[in-house]
Amino acid sequence: MAGNSFGNIFRITTWGESHGKALGVVLDGVPAGLALCEEDIQVFLDRRKPGQSDISTPRKEDDLVEILSGVFEGKTTGTSLSMLVRNTSQKSRDYSQIADCYRPGHADYTFDEKYGLHDYRGGGRSSGRETIGRVAAGAVASKILKEMGIDVYAYTTAIGPVSIDRTHFDRASISQTSTAMPDMATNDEAVAYLKKAREHYDSVGGVMECTVMGLPAGIGDPVFEKLDANLAKAIMSIGAVKAVEIGDGCSVSARFGSENNDAFFADEDGIHKRTNHSGGTLGGISDGAPLIVRAYVKPTPSIFQTQNTVNRAGENIEIAIKGRHDPIIVPRAVVVMESMTAITILDALLMNMSARLDRIVDFYGSL
Repeated sequence: MAGNSFGNIFRITTWGESHGKALGVVLDGVPAGLALCEEDIQVFLDRRKPGQSDISTPRKEDDLVEILSGVFEGKTTGTSLSMLVRNTSQKSRDYSQIADCYRPGHADYTFDEKYGLHDYRGGGRSSGRETIGRVAAGAVASKILKEMGIDVYAYTTAIGPVSIDRTHFDRASISQTSTAMPDMATNDEAVAYLKKAREHYDSVGGVMECTVMGLPAGIGDPVFEKLDANLAKAIMSIGAVKAVEIGDGCSVSARFGSENNDAFFADEDGIHKRTNHSGGTLGGISDGAPLIVRAYVKPTPSIFQTQNTVNRAGENIEIAIKGRHDPIIVPRAVVVMESMTAITILDALLMNMSARLDRIVDFYGSL
């Protein structure tokens, strides 16, 4: 299977399946000297693990990370950093009745067409549990970015039709609400909406957003390594994400150029923009303004209603999916989006180190 790796210099490779023995990630390009321990990674993994609220799957997993290589005496060595999380609560029998069926909204059919088989136990590599490796890698990337004064944080902006009131934006609420919304009042409304959906054995979609503060201008390349293009690829690679926006996104298509252009101004601190419709990028390169990325997530495809489908023999059938599933993916996917954004930003920063001769000379001097 190709396509398990992402990044150029800071490169991650994830491995493992939903109902296998373990999942994990191998990171290449981690600089030596970063203070790192398993607790640094666990903080991120705890944000995505299941069974933490009544709006997530009841599957209980500790998701405890083990660092296998790349750290010695509390610091990274510069060699490949390998991390593992063991599966401890698989219930593969929950999926035995649908082993030969193609679940609506899932990758069963496309996986079968490509490989001639599919892992019906929770989706295998197509499962949301694959993101464990991404989040572990994102924890490392985020820690490196913090050393440079760059802050990456993601949150939920909408669940179904319930959207946050941005005038009430409170970053502290992201970690205090079960929806990961930065707005306590909207969180309560969203939870009530989710409960109604669950009463009807249905699921809900939503929107998540990520902000990057402190990113300097000049990061990214103007053609095939555009910063916004790589962010779009990174975030679209997250299961259930169906659309990505940078800045004002799709709404810019209905404007005049005079409305959409961000005016520049200069002061004693440098060059800035008066508005940020572009979302922090121009021509695929960061412009120094906050970077804003938004992702639209479909409803969880596993629902407890009878649905029409076909089996591997091509027969029309009905199925009722059992097992333990999230009524909404968004709250647990927020940290995945944050991680993929951090990984993309760090890789772009490392790529940028060779962009200008004067900076190379300044770094190496006269050896």
